[in-house]
This record gives sequence, C-alpha cells and structure tokens, in this order.
Amino acid sequence: MDTENLNLITGPLLSWFAENARSLPWREKPSPYYVWVSEIMLQQTRVEAVKPFFARFTGALPDAAALAACPEDRLLKLWEGLGYYNRVRNMQKAARLVVEEYGGELPHTYEELLKLPGIGSYTAGAIASIAYGQAVPAVDGNVLRVISRICGYGGDISRQPVRAEFERELLAVMPQKNPGMFNQALMELGAMICVPNGAPDCGRCPVRDFCCAQKTGRQSEFPVRAAKKERRIEERTVLVIRDDHHAAVRRRPKRGLLAGLYELPNYSGHLTMDEALAIVKESGFEPIRILPLAPAKHIFSHIEWRMTGYMVLVEERDAQEGADAGDADAGQPLLFVETERTQRDYPVPAAFASYAKYLSIKLGQEKYKETEG
Repeated sequence: MDTENLNLITGPLLSWFAENARSLPWREKPSPYYVWVSEIMLQQTRVEAVKPFFARFTGALPDAAALAACPEDRLLKLWEGLGYYNRVRNMQKAARLVVEEYGGELPHTYEELLKLPGIGSYTAGAIASIAYGQAVPAVDGNVLRVISRICGYGGDISRQPVRAEFERELLAVMPQKNPGMFNQALMELGAMICVPNGAPDCGRCPVRDFCCAQKTGRQSEFPVRAAKKERRIEERTVLVIRDDHHAAVRRRPKRGLLAGLYELPNYSGHLTMDEALAIVKESGFEPIRILPLAPAKHIFSHIEWRMTGYMVLVEERDAQEGADAGDADAGQPLLFVETERTQRDYPVPAAFASYAKYLSIKLGQEKYKETEG
C-alpha cells in the first residue's frame, strides 16, 4: 500500500470540509452522548433517514442516565424502524455502566470507551476525536473506501487486520489540533464525493491530485471486498388477525432474530387458506372472513424472508391474551390489543411493514414520514 500521499491530504481536506460540511443535528451540538447516539444509528442507515430518529430518541432520552433507566419496550419502540435492535440494547448496557462507573458522562479516552458494550474501534475513535479532541482515527466504511483509493490498496478491506493497518497509517498523519474535523472530513468525503460502486465525483474531490486510483483511472477497482455469503431464504406466512378495533400480536423469544420485539403472528412455509384458518381457530378466535394478501419480502443481513399473508376478520372480543396456537415457531401467546396501542406502545419491526398497513398503522420510518408530512 502506497501511503506517501496520506501526508499531503490534510490541508486540502480540512479546507474543503470547512466549506462543504453538511449541517447535521449531531454536529450542531457535538456532545459525547450525541456523537455516540448518532454514530450507532448511522451504522447500516443513511444520514437522511437517521435525522428524525435521532431527534425523537434524544428528545425522549437526552442523556445516558435517561437511556439507562428507560423500560425495554419503550426503548425498542424509540428504535423501531432502524433495525439491528441489539445495537440499542448494547447502548443501554453501556449507559448503565456510564452511570454506575463514570458519573453519567461518557469516558474521555479511546481506551476507556472501548471497554463499553457495543463500542468498537470506529465508534470509540469518533467519540474520542469529535467530542474530546483526542487524536485517534475513526475508520468506517466510507474511510476504508477513500483510503483504499488514495493509496491504491488492492487487499480485502473487510478483513480486520486491514482496518487496523489503515488506523495505524491515519494515526501517523492525523493533525493534533483538529482530529475530530479530520475524521469527519474523511467520512464526509466518502459520503458525498468518493461514493461507492465505482462512481466517485473526482472532479469535485479536494484530494484528487494525491489519489492513486484517480491518477491511474482505476476508481472502479477499489475498494476490494470478498464476496458476501449468500443469504438463506425462508418462506413465511403472516396472519393479520383483527376485528374492527383490535389486532393480534405476539412477542418474539428473547434470543435470536428480532429478539424481544412484537410481531404479527407468522409461521414457517407458505400456508394454504385452510391451514391458516385452522391456526386462527386453534388460537381461540372465531373467523368471519379470510382474504389473501400480496406477497412481500424482507432482507436481513443473513436471511431473506419471502412472505405471503392472509387477513382474517374475526368475531369481536375484548382486548386480552389469546391461547397459544401450538405451532413449533409460534413464539409467545397471542395478545389481542387495540390497533392504536399497537402503533403507540408495541415495537414491531419493519419486516412486517407490508402487512401492518392492513391494520391502518405505520411502522418505523414510514410512521415518521407521515408525522412530518
């Protein structure tokens, strides 16, 4: 890896960032807590999508003490739509340690930050440099892409030793005066100019004169990543069981995919109408009408759900807990709750968004878009 040009990028990069940095809510008030929350939210999620979640989350939980004390269902509801729910669970574990061991304030050093659950080298580097001015790198996917192009690095950037090598090289050239600005500028460059899929806007890049990929016309060759493992396909049948005012939901097991969240009842395989009706009856409901619903799919990091569904209108009954359907993957007993409460109180993952509309509710980002409109 040719790292000589890394010594030359600091000045042009910081000048460009000073003039072109986006106005983002967590940059306006770069407190350690705000930096932490934003960086965790931004993992696997676009900046524009994060903004409303960040505002609501920090409005409801303005500091580590509030996060530490938040009931789990409310915490998951605030996170609903962002996915990767273990991230927010780890945040709460970390917040409790921050309250117990650091007086409610995130620790000031990179080394201490790394000891907190859910905080790896990138997040620790971002907090330490942006909020506390410590000269440590923060290497995310954007930075890996930018540096691999500048240095013409042809190795697999998904390997941990490569990330560690990039961190060492950046540490050697990082300015002591504005390390947080330097890290943010690299991230911003990757987000706005040196974008993925071989289509960087080199004409607007402030460091193009020092970029190996640009000089040799090989932008599309970097970065290099090993081929991803194919996702496992799972067929599921989702049941929208409702009367005029209530709907059936259940809590998922405490471990595994979407652990501890609430879901519309769903079952392995693509069930026939008769099989779906049998499950509804075994659950203690009296079906009136059943309608097939359009197929949908949802992609997780390692699994793809291919879903079909039925809406089953049932006889009215009071809100209550129903009997368990007895299916091997039925999870917890069904709850029959007011549809308004489903949207307000029960964290339901976006995997069920295509079927939640039949309850006249919206989940996650779609719900927030409606509120903002």
